[in-house]
Amino acid sequence: MSGYLPSATAEGREIDFLILALALVSCAVLVLVFALIFLYMVRYRAESGAYRGAPGRKTWRFEISWTAATLAVFFVLFIWGGDLYVRLFQPPADALQIYVVGKQWMWKVEHQGGQREINALHIPINRSIQLVMTSEDVIHDFSIPAFRIKHDVLPGRYESLWFQVETPGIFELFCTQLCGVGHYSMTGEVVALTQPEFEAWLSGAAASGERDDMAAAGKALFTAHGCSGCHGEGGVGGSPATTGVSAPALAGLFGRLVKLQTGATVTADEEFLRDCILTPDRTRIAGYPRIMPSFLGQIGEEDVLRLIAYIKSLRSGSRT
Repeated sequence: MSGYLPSATAEGREIDFLILALALVSCAVLVLVFALIFLYMVRYRAESGAYRGAPGRKTWRFEISWTAATLAVFFVLFIWGGDLYVRLFQPPADALQIYVVGKQWMWKVEHQGGQREINALHIPINRSIQLVMTSEDVIHDFSIPAFRIKHDVLPGRYESLWFQVETPGIFELFCTQLCGVGHYSMTGEVVALTQPEFEAWLSGAAASGERDDMAAAGKALFTAHGCSGCHGEGGVGGSPATTGVSAPALAGLFGRLVKLQTGATVTADEEFLRDCILTPDRTRIAGYPRIMPSFLGQIGEEDVLRLIAYIKSLRSGSRT
């Protein structure tokens, strides 16, 4: 790829403007410094005859003005960059969530309806897209140059990234973190479609793959691994009278504040649910015994995402 690649997102264009502003301010400072160096080289060269015996005098007005002006310029750039960074990592509430798992050496993608892709990502235009990403093995780096996004994908945790594409097209996807001998092949494409085209693609992918949606697949895993034996059918919670054990209710859990046995209070987000499934000793909920087993090594990252999708679907308590 060579030459300038226009941005396909509004946020990407703002990033371009910010980088251009930083480059222009840096060039202005560079030109000023070298201009002064050249000026004094000429004025005070050996044969110039310039008088050098007068003591130097400080002009506080000039010093204060120069310092205040440069501080204001760079402070504006700092605020601009900080505001853009925060916005890039705060997805809208109505964003379409798509799950991405990095693995040597491929990108595995799963949509809410259960449609799966490898080294490809189909998305609708003019809609906010949130990627929930993790790695099965080593550190990868999810990068789409046309969107001006690049984010580390780490094993053992979830990373989130969002964007909104404005025009249909096919855009290149890369891993930009050296992740092993097959790193060069960890590429793919992002296919941006109109909403009708995207819905048609979802229908076709679902028909050809015959997949359940992620929440339905998570429900099957929830039952197969015996989770309902403690948490109750539909995650309504377990008690010694009904299930023989005491376990917290999962219906309505996602997004709530949860108090741990350590006394800390955390939000039950995707990261918290993942830790509860794989490393429950780190997330013991106050008031419940230490009976939750660890599923680390028993289920993969894709199945963890399906279980989380099922638990999220229980927010109203209507799904059983």
